[in-house]
Amino acid sequence: MPNNFAKTRDIEKPYATYRVENPSNGMYFEWKVLKAWQTRKSEQSKPYGRWFCAVQSPMTYGSWERGDVYVSDILELNPQLIQADPEWVERMES
Repeated sequence: MPNNFAKTRDIEKPYATYRVENPSNGMYFEWKVLKAWQTRKSEQSKPYGRWFCAVQSPMTYGSWERGDVYVSDILELNPQLIQADPEWVERMES
């Protein structure tokens, strides 16, 4: 199955947006997935699957930092999927 998420998108139109919050201390992280290097099946078989993301947290002072993030580092935090293309949900969330 081809990887339909391999083309880098603009931050205004990410493939998906994940967020995790800790209300007790005001900490949060938000990841906008701009590119997925592999399909979900490939990511699951590789310990270092990665997404190219724009990331925001209190430590970025309102700006977005871009770079590769290990998929496992995001998903182990059990983030909430707050936005995604329907195809992302179908192919990457199932």
